Amino acid sequence: MNTANVTETQEKSKTVSIAPMMDWTDRHFRYFARLIAPNVRLYTEMVTTGALLHGERERFLRFSEQEHPVSLQLGGSDPADLAACAKFGEDFGYDEINLNCGCPSDRVQKGKFGACLMAEPQLVADGVAAMQNAVNIPVTVKCRIGIDDYDCEEFLNTFIELIKQAGCKTFIIHARKAWLTGLSPKENRTKPPINYARVAKMKARHPELEIIINGEIQSAEETQQHLEVFDGVMIGREAYQNPYFLLTEIEQEIFGNENLKSREDIARSMIPYIKEQAEKYGTPVKSITRHMINLYQHIPGARLWRQSLSTLPHREGADETVIEKALETVASATKKAA
Repeated sequence: MNTANVTETQEKSKTVSIAPMMDWTDRHFRYFARLIAPNVRLYTEMVTTGALLHGERERFLRFSEQEHPVSLQLGGSDPADLAACAKFGEDFGYDEINLNCGCPSDRVQKGKFGACLMAEPQLVADGVAAMQNAVNIPVTVKCRIGIDDYDCEEFLNTFIELIKQAGCKTFIIHARKAWLTGLSPKENRTKPPINYARVAKMKARHPELEIIINGEIQSAEETQQHLEVFDGVMIGREAYQNPYFLLTEIEQEIFGNENLKSREDIARSMIPYIKEQAEKYGTPVKSITRHMINLYQHIPGARLWRQSLSTLPHREGADETVIEKALETVASATKKAA
C-alpha cells in the first residue's frame, strides 16, 4: 500500500492503536479487530529478523488489505538485518515499521533484542538509521521507561535523544520499567509500578516528537485523558479481552463514529473470512475463532458463546458453520434473559 493513498481517517487512526502482543495480535485477530474498529491502528506480533531472513517470510508477513493501517513490529539488533527486514515489510505493504525495545522475556534477551536494547541506545540508533535509509515509511520505536536499576528520567531521556538524532520521530513508551531478571514477562506487565508522569516529562522535553503512551489503559475515558497530554494511546490486553465494548466505545467517543456493526454482524462477517482462509491456506477454524471468544463479554449469552467457541471449532470437520451455531446459543440465552 502506498502511504500517499492513506485516507484522512486512517492518518487520524494513529492516535489510538492496539499493542503488539505475542500469540494474540496475529493477522486473524487483526482482521476481527478491524471489523469492530475501523479507526484504530493495528500492530503485528513481534516478528524477529531471523524468522524473516531464514524462515517462511510470506507466512510471517501476509495480511489482509482490510487491516490497514497496520504496522510491522520487528525484533532484532543487527542494523543490516533490520534494514533488510524493514524493506521486506515495506514491500509487503505495511504502513510503519516498529522496533521492539520493550519485551523482557529471556528468549528475547538471548537474541539481543527487546528491552535489553535500552542499555545500548547507540546500537538502537544505528538500527533505526539503517531502517530509515532502507524504506520510505515511518520507522518507530517501542520501549519501556527503564530497565533493572536503570530507572530514572535521565536514562530514558538519553535513550530518546540518541535515537532522535538518528531520525526517529515517534516513540511508543510503555510507562513501566522492565526487570530483565527475576520477573516473568507476565509479571513485567503488572508488577513494576506504572509511571505516566515520566513519559509526560519526555513529551515536555521533546515537544517536536510524537510520544504515544502505553500501559494499563482500559477505557475510552482514560484514553481521552491521556490524549490531552500525549500524541497517541496504545492499548494492550483490554483490547483483546474485552474487544467489542472497549473498541466501539473508542470509535464513538474518540473518533465520533456511530456507524458501528453489532456483535452479531461482526460474527457473521467472519464467516466468509474463515472459509477463505481454510480454502487458501488450510487454516483450521479454531486458529481464528480463538480470537473471537470475548466478543460477547459482559452481556447475556457470553458464557454460552465462549463455551461454543471453545468446543465446536475443535471437533473433527469443524468449519465456518460453527459461528452460526454459536450465534444460535446466544440468541437462545438472550430470549431467556428478556
